[in-house]
Amino acid sequence: MALRIAVGRLAVAGRTDRGAPISRRLGRGVMSWRIASASAIGTSHVTAGKPCQDNSVHALIEGGEGPILAAAVCDGAGSAAHSEVGSWLAGQNLLELIFVHFAENGALDQIDRPKALGWVTEIAERIAAHARALGHEVRDYSCTLLVAILGPTSTVFFQVGDGAMVVSHGSEDGWSYVFWPQHGEFANTTNFVTSSNVADALEFEFAPRRIDEVALFSDGIENLVLHQASRSVHQPFFDSMFPAVRRSAAAGEDPKLSDGLKAYLLSPQICERTDDDKSLILATRSPAESMVAAK
Repeated sequence: MALRIAVGRLAVAGRTDRGAPISRRLGRGVMSWRIASASAIGTSHVTAGKPCQDNSVHALIEGGEGPILAAAVCDGAGSAAHSEVGSWLAGQNLLELIFVHFAENGALDQIDRPKALGWVTEIAERIAAHARALGHEVRDYSCTLLVAILGPTSTVFFQVGDGAMVVSHGSEDGWSYVFWPQHGEFANTTNFVTSSNVADALEFEFAPRRIDEVALFSDGIENLVLHQASRSVHQPFFDSMFPAVRRSAAAGEDPKLSDGLKAYLLSPQICERTDDDKSLILATRSPAESMVAAK
């Protein structure tokens, strides 16, 4: 199987670099999704002199089943000394493991909970090895992980920690969350990839249906886009954010939209309501692919 990959912008330790593709061979899968993605530093981190500890990554893969979008958001623990590195390592290693799966002729429906847990465990082990090599504690690299892998007819979701993913079921049904954010007994606590309880904390879902729109976000904007009391999605937020992505003529990520999204996440409108780092990925399938699927 010929595997073609296009990788989105990678946020490294609070820095965003355009284009660091593992492969520049872009398949038709790149044309099947329009994407806006950004991670933005919180005002509390600016005041404290800390870097942005969030990281958002995505990749478009042309596999045997057709175009596949892999997207992930990682949020480094605010109290962890090197969590911006931990979140970057988690995102990069996740993409590598997904690439290997499809390069070895793996199918989307072969990604079950044990497979996802194996990936999370491998990521934690690689982070631990990095920490040991530098004489650091593993807890210094604590981070969350939210993952969506979307194929032509099915989708895999898994998550450790807070933040959330929402999907659209069409104009009539609106938006719904995949997993509710994981919060501990005390404020500002959650689960991490490197936690000893990761096997219990991992949430997994295989959805045997096509999903055309998805958003992934870190806990920095949870209170802006989720209703905590009713455990529901704030529909107007996503109704207002997605039209620009749907109109995009870009193949894959739209750099202009991503820059606009980052500016929005850094705006007083958002920062007056949250002082935390913020990540948001918005992805929608192209109308052309949707029409082909409908035939």
